[in-house]
Amino acid sequence: MKITLNEAARQCQEKDKFLVLSHRAPDGDTLGSAAALCTALRRMGKQVRFACSDEIGKKYEDLFSEIQELTKPEEGFTPEWIVSVDIADVVLFGDGLAAYADKVDLCIDHHRSNGDFAKYSYVNSAAAATGEIIYDLLRLMNVEMDRKIAACLYTAISTDTGCFKYANATSRTLRIAADLMELGVDAADINRRMFDTMTRARLELERRVLDQLDYFYEGRCVTMEIPRSILEETGAKGSDLDGITSLPRQIEGAFVGVTIRERKDGGYKLSLRGQPPVDCSAICEEFGGGGHKGAAGCTFDRGTSQEIKETIVAAVGRHLKALDLLEEQPMEGSESQ
Repeated sequence: MKITLNEAARQCQEKDKFLVLSHRAPDGDTLGSAAALCTALRRMGKQVRFACSDEIGKKYEDLFSEIQELTKPEEGFTPEWIVSVDIADVVLFGDGLAAYADKVDLCIDHHRSNGDFAKYSYVNSAAAATGEIIYDLLRLMNVEMDRKIAACLYTAISTDTGCFKYANATSRTLRIAADLMELGVDAADINRRMFDTMTRARLELERRVLDQLDYFYEGRCVTMEIPRSILEETGAKGSDLDGITSLPRQIEGAFVGVTIRERKDGGYKLSLRGQPPVDCSAICEEFGGGGHKGAAGCTFDRGTSQEIKETIVAAVGRHLKALDLLEEQPMEGSESQ
């Protein structure tokens, strides 16, 4: 059932025991939003716990520095209100949170493809990040913003907008960021840690996957494969993959970048990143996925990497042709350049 943000705020004010959930392979938006909400709820005198299927990446640990104990299970704790943040579909809960898939009371999200799985949902696809929604929610709840909460929200918004350079960043996004900076956020430090710092494992991973690039449709579509073997050989963790999916899109002339990552179970996770007017979400929806126009994903449980590449490249070609970005659609399986 869809509700207004005012109704969501009222529900959060009325309840006392919360469990806040982030999606698997957590990024800055889901973690920053969750940390801000958890911190605010605790300051309101609520009992709060946080959970995620995967570990929190090192560069995000500071978000929970004030509420570290909330990330650990508490014996006998039974939430009366379960809130998911930045989760568009139940598959994104991951194995560790699968038991909550049909138990979420309130979903707060900004994905157009949200599956409406919760008892109550507030989804605003016009928001650049879920962090924008949490910012508005905390204002409605009369939460006093301070530097700590502001830093969590700034991290959420900056990471989901590519440090404000993606098309989803609006004038309102920048005004919110300015407001957060006026509360004392060290934006330069957050930007450095989020965008200009990487582990040695990530650097080696990036070097290796650049050899996996293939070009289609005269470079309008670029694919990049990340086999399990490379992850194992470099020692890269899940957090080291953060942002790597943007690399193919950065190549001059590319409208769509496709990253094909092999999962532990043998399936594949595909991440699409696009330039306007491409709608990555529309492409991924053909395969049961979704997301935003500029960033979306889907999964394939069967098939070889080559078969999956040919399938997704063909879908990208149809999309580009429909947008008049291709004079003729090359046959499926055309050679990369």
